[in-house]
This record gives sequence, C-alpha cells and structure tokens, in this order.
Amino acid sequence: MTQIDNVLHENRSFPPSEEFRAKARYSSEEQYEADYRRSIDDPEGFWGDVALELPWIEPFDQVLDWSDAPRAQWFTGGKLNASAVCLDQHLGGARANKTAILWEGEPGDVVSYTYTELHEAVCRFANVLKKRGIQKGDRVAIYMPMIPELAMAVLACARIGAIHSVIFGGFSASSIRDRVEDGACSAIITADGGWRRGKVLALKDVVDEALSEGGASGGVHTVLTVRRTENPVGWTEGRDCWYHELAAEVDADCPPEPMDAEDTLFLLYTSGSTGKPKGIQHTTGGYMVGTYLTTQVVFDLREDDVYWCTADVGWITGHSYIVYGPLANGATCVMYEGAPNQPHPGRFWELIEKHGVTVLYTAPTAIRAFMRWGDEHVDKHDLGSLRLLGSVGEPINPEAWIWYRNKIGGGRCPIVDTWWQTETGGIMMTPLPGVHATKPGSCMKPFFGIDPVVFDSDGEEVTGEGGGYLAIRKPWPSMLRGIWGDSERFRETYWSRFEGNLYFPGDGARVDADGCTWILGRVDDVLNVSGHRLSTMEIESALVSHPSVCEAAVVGRPDEITGQAICAFVSLAAGLEGDADMEAVLAAHVAKEIGKLARPAEIRFADALPKTRSGKIMRRLLRDVAAGKEVTQDTTTLEDVSVIEKLQGR
Repeated sequence: MTQIDNVLHENRSFPPSEEFRAKARYSSEEQYEADYRRSIDDPEGFWGDVALELPWIEPFDQVLDWSDAPRAQWFTGGKLNASAVCLDQHLGGARANKTAILWEGEPGDVVSYTYTELHEAVCRFANVLKKRGIQKGDRVAIYMPMIPELAMAVLACARIGAIHSVIFGGFSASSIRDRVEDGACSAIITADGGWRRGKVLALKDVVDEALSEGGASGGVHTVLTVRRTENPVGWTEGRDCWYHELAAEVDADCPPEPMDAEDTLFLLYTSGSTGKPKGIQHTTGGYMVGTYLTTQVVFDLREDDVYWCTADVGWITGHSYIVYGPLANGATCVMYEGAPNQPHPGRFWELIEKHGVTVLYTAPTAIRAFMRWGDEHVDKHDLGSLRLLGSVGEPINPEAWIWYRNKIGGGRCPIVDTWWQTETGGIMMTPLPGVHATKPGSCMKPFFGIDPVVFDSDGEEVTGEGGGYLAIRKPWPSMLRGIWGDSERFRETYWSRFEGNLYFPGDGARVDADGCTWILGRVDDVLNVSGHRLSTMEIESALVSHPSVCEAAVVGRPDEITGQAICAFVSLAAGLEGDADMEAVLAAHVAKEIGKLARPAEIRFADALPKTRSGKIMRRLLRDVAAGKEVTQDTTTLEDVSVIEKLQGR
C-alpha cells in the first residue's frame, strides 16, 4: 500500500491520556483554537508577545513589515544575539548549573556541559575565531562530526556575528567546495575525524581535498581543526591550526555582538531542482522567536526533561531542535556521535535507558530500520522514562507510527508528527500533544501563525477532501529571507506558483473531514531519502561526469525503509557493458562526487531513455518503471515508444 493509499484509508485516532493532558502546556482544543485564531487575526500582537520573552539587547519597534513581499522583516529595530539567547540568559538563576548538553561518543565516552560551562566554552571558541581575524558578517563553513564542539562552533559564530554554514559530515570534497565557494567562506572549522560505524571518518582530509583545487575556495585563510580521533592529518602552515592550541591562548570572556533582528544568522544549503544547491538564508530575530516557541509548545517542554533530537546538526533539524530552540528554552539536550546500530541495533534504546531520556525526536526512516532489526533489541531496555515521541523529515507511514507508539512509547506517549522544511526554519504543522487526538500518518494541524491552503492544478482552492498543492498564505517569523546571492531564484522557486505572495513548499497535501492535514510528498524533482532532500539533477550530473556514461535520468521509487530510494537509468558509451561491476563503479562515483547519501540504490542500464520529440526525458514514465508498475500513462509524445517497452522487458 502506498503512502497516499495509507492516508486515504487511515481512520484510527489516539487522544492523549488524561494523565498527560493534566500536566500539558496546552490541554484543550479551546485553548489551542483561541491562541491559533489570535495568531492569524492579530499576528503582530501574538508574535510580539512571544518575542518579549527573549532577552533583547535593544527593543524592536515593529513586529512585521511585509511591504516588500515576499521579503518579510520581523522585529525591525530590535537587537539581540542568538548565542546570548541560548546561554547568557540562563546564567543568573537555577539553570546556571543545569546540564545543557549531555554528549556520548560512538565508542561510549560521555561528556556533559552545564549552561555555565557551555557559556565559557563558547566564549573561548568565539575568541579563537576573532584571533584568526574572523569578523561580523564573515561566512564560516563548519564540517564536523556530532561532537559538542560542533554546537560550540555554531554558537561561537553567532556570538561574534559571523554567518555559519554547516555542511553535513557525509558530504564529499566537491560538495564542500561548491558550498564554500558559493558562500565565499573565509574559514572552515573541522575535526581530524569522527567515529561512525566503528570507523574513523577522516574529515580534515576531505576538507584538504576540497581546498586543493583552488578557485574561489582559495579565499579560505583558516582551517581550524578540533582534535577528536587523533588520526594523522595533512597540514598547510599558516592556514591550518589546532583548536586546542589556540584555545589555550584566549580567555573565556567574549561579550555578545548586538545583531539587528534581520541580520543573517546562518546559511544552510539544500538541494534544488536545477542541480545547484541553494544557500537558504535565515536571520536572527524571527528565527530565534520561531524556534523558541515551537520547541517549547510542540514538545511540551518541561524543566526536568532530558530531550534528544537524533538528527545531525548538519541539517536544519539539528540547527533548530538540537541547538537554538532547546537551548533558548534552557533544556537538557542529548547529543550522540554515532550510528543507531553501532555497536549493536539496540544502541538508541540503551542510550534512552542510560540517560533517562524523556522526549525523543527522530525520523521515520530510522523508525522503519528499528522495526526491521527486530523487537528483541527494544525489549532488552527499560524505556519507561519516555513521555513524548516526535517524528521529523518525511511523512510517516501508519504502520511505523503504530509500532513507534506501542513498542517505543508503551502506548502511553503522544506522537508529534511534524511537517516543516529547511526553508521554513521551524515546525509548521503538528499536533499539540496535550490537545489533539492524533491520526497515524497525519501532521494534523497548523502551528500558531501558519495559514495553509490547498490548491488544485488550476490554482483553485480545494475546499473538500481532495488533494492538491500545499501553500502558505501568511508570513511567519522563522521563514527564509532569501537564497544567498540569488534573489530571482528565491522568488521563482518559492513565491511564483500562486498569485498573492503565497509560499509554495513543493509538497502535495490533503485535508480530511476533521480538518487534519496529510502530506502527500514532493511534487518536484527533489527526492526525499531518509529525510534528506537530494536533487535528481545533481545526481544525474554526477553520473554523466563519469566518462563511461552518455546519459542518465534519476527518479525515486518507494522504499519501506528510506521512504524513497534513488533509481538511476543510465545509457553507456558504445561498446561498454552494463553489468554489476559497472553498477558498483558508477555508484561509488556518485558517492565520491556528492556523498554516500546520494549513492543510487539501483542502476538500470538502457540503450536509450524515453524522450519526447523535443528531447525531454519522460521521468514520470520512469517513476512507474522504477516502482515496478505497468506504464499506463499517455506515451503519445514519446519519440520512440519501444524504449519504454524494452525497459519493462516486453
């Protein structure tokens, strides 16, 4: 049964327990509806009140300026610092000695930092950056494993007003180079290595490779390296420096730089349908207000919670719900370096029992992997500390939702199935755990200030239960402010689909008779593999860059573990054979060019690809072939119908 079939036939509903509801921040539909209605009817009043809960250096004089739509300005005139919001505000009371980060490495080493200790570490890190000449507005790339210094590096950049650009530690040298050059980064923060699946990933070596070809990346004057695994690394004198050596030379006092609310906080690159990664630009004030409130309300955050978001900081989930949102709320956050099945498939459950985790936020692809590995790994551990579960990254199928609720949550933990994107900055649609009777597979209701609408292909609003194209009608604080260096692409990609400056996220959706939203997946050529967005164009470009490949088309096919799997159709140069050896060579080539997460799950070889007479590859037909379906779509525009017949083995 497909995801769409599932959501059309899913009618089960699970209300929160009375025990949970009794302590919840929001505990009734009436309470939610009142605040939601205010956030839509009076957004300036609603968000202005929320913003006043944060420690502003200078007060804002206007909540929202939408006069230059689609470019919004939130909290204009105000000044604050994201690092101070996350750290300094907690130092004067009981949270000063509360654990901020509780970290465990894959080999089992454990380190914790109180808010006071984390503040000192971040200030020291910030002074190291300043010592290397990094100033407000400079772009700093961060390519690190999931160690505490990654969070420190992010917050240190924010503290001095530098713009951080975190690059996921699984990306290749060429992917790093593309992002460093697009952002004109002057420095890179990395580590000698990191542990993953029992092996050391030599991250510094990948950075060296990225910088070895010069070009615009030659503008990098500093490669700051954190010692983690102590593997040998290459060294370029004058450019390369050890973090621990410089940290010993600076003090732990670094006043936060006052930042305008609309000053850029970070860039985060996400795949686009053109193949060129987009540098999504987020600013300081609105982003901090949005992540602060969503973390507090969606996770029903309580002072004694031990909160674990299993994402990597290299993705937006890690930015918003490991670093900025939880720390702004004074939470205790678990960070884990390694793989969920290293050294055994019960590693996550071991960590939950060991550290007393109360809130778990993870991805459907991980949940499906846990199901495949077997219940016996769960049964070995006491998960009684858990009180709330969350899902992020892609729609979750009802079967996985039910298993997650019953096996991990013991039937007692509400599940917040959240929908949002890199571009939105924070959660957009979600159940509130003390309010909504949740439906497996539905992200349920819009969060405060989010005004969704579903359109049909003609741009008419869908008022019944039919599916269509999702759009957002009103601006919200944590929304993206642009694509770095490409204002036209920003407008064209997100704001041109519908009239009236409506945000188009590229997802399909339907709303059922109870007003609950179901996300139906991507409607463009960006794949969602294990919650990671990958451009088909970028993967195709990597394949065609191999000398053996003449042409390539990439599509997604359904996969019960990863949500979507990458299926590539390839035409080889004359005289070459498409066998298992060639498939392995090309898969490795893609992994080298982009990263292992982009490695095709399947490569099919063909003498030709299905094209229209104008030369356009008919990917919609290839999706059916990849999924094992009979192609019943219209093929009259094909130049050669026999191509499809051969691909289907007819």
